[in-house]
Amino acid sequence: MADTAEPNSDDEFRDMLRELLSGATPIDPEKFAGAAGLPTDPASMAQLLGHLQNALRSGAGEINWELATDQAKILATQASKPIPPNQRAEFEQAAHVAALWLDEVTYISDLNAEPTLIGRSEWVSQTMPIWSQLAEPVATSISDSLTQVLQDQAPEEMQGMIKNASQLVRSIGGTLFAMQLGHVVGQLATEVVSGGDVGIPLLDDGQAALIPQNVAEFGDGLDIPADQVQLYLLVRELAHARLFRHAKWLRLHLMTTVTDYARGVRIDTGRLAELAEDFDPANPEELRQAMVSGALIPPKSESQKAALARLETILALIEGWVDVTTAEATGRLPKAAAIAETVRRRRATGGPAESAFSTLVGLELRPRRLREAATLWQTITDAVGAEARDDLWSHPDLLPSSKDIDDPSSLVERIRLAASGEKAPPDEFDLALEDLLREEDDAGDAPDEETTPKE
Repeated sequence: MADTAEPNSDDEFRDMLRELLSGATPIDPEKFAGAAGLPTDPASMAQLLGHLQNALRSGAGEINWELATDQAKILATQASKPIPPNQRAEFEQAAHVAALWLDEVTYISDLNAEPTLIGRSEWVSQTMPIWSQLAEPVATSISDSLTQVLQDQAPEEMQGMIKNASQLVRSIGGTLFAMQLGHVVGQLATEVVSGGDVGIPLLDDGQAALIPQNVAEFGDGLDIPADQVQLYLLVRELAHARLFRHAKWLRLHLMTTVTDYARGVRIDTGRLAELAEDFDPANPEELRQAMVSGALIPPKSESQKAALARLETILALIEGWVDVTTAEATGRLPKAAAIAETVRRRRATGGPAESAFSTLVGLELRPRRLREAATLWQTITDAVGAEARDDLWSHPDLLPSSKDIDDPSSLVERIRLAASGEKAPPDEFDLALEDLLREEDDAGDAPDEETTPKE
């Protein structure tokens, strides 16, 4: 009797994708890579096709973060230079001076671990766990959206094939996203000067590090001695690392806020469906523009806006405190003001890779209210001193709010009164709480109509 079993639809889908990747169709994989924002040189294309073929074979449906790390290391090491032994000795001396200077201006204690010099590839290895944590919600959303669009757009006779191949589609989408993330992080490795350069804690708690090659490139053209540039950036890095080690709650608080925002990121499946329907393989510019402009990520939801506001406030408070502390600690450095201005301009614009990460994940890491936050910390320092200022980091409830950044006067007055032992006048929250408690007491004291005897 003849075998009437239907062909495996999952295998059919694999064969269709293999034809695409092998160049057996009119669609050019190189143009797809360019549309995705990936490099299109022969070596990179060979690597991309190899990884996609592996995704076809495995079909695991998971995001391969090791692939992102490998991709980032390739880009990070293309023009990297080894660290000379004598530079490490000079760095150790500078680190000792930087720690002493910080001890004079802050009550937040020194680190347990010695700061280190790391290369670009090391920076990739040490920071990729955080990058993948930030990017995973978006990567999952993209994979889900790709599957949904394929199911919605495919003809009825292909629905069974698409449904059975959804895990395979997730694997392909996850591979492309991992390579994009690796490309962004690899570029970032050539731009950042330290572990805390982007504001979030990318390294382990209590660890500070500089990337000497990037520090040297940062100082190019400034007409400032290289040792002054290194010392200033080292003070900033130590201040950032000290803060996160001291405020043990801060890392989890910040990353939870970032994750709350990232989990709300969704892909505009309607826009993706339009692109899929009108896509011209010979001219992928529209798809490329949609990906690099963030057009596939719809406007923020109300919950996202709230999470983003909290994130911007905490990032601004962190960076503002680091700015003020660094300015005080580097007062002996002749060119400190010029270096600080360069840091501010650089932070305001961000680098190309940072912009690419913002587009890829939908998250802007540069705080918009940094100058106001720095003014707040300076006002507090001038009014009550460094110790009372640094005590605010002991608990999240003590931190200044967004309203305090707008107008620090009431916060400064409360801190001043607390330091002198006086009782601070009640604020709006205190008065509202008193009214609420008074109403509850009055309700509890009121006689019960059912049990009160009538006269």
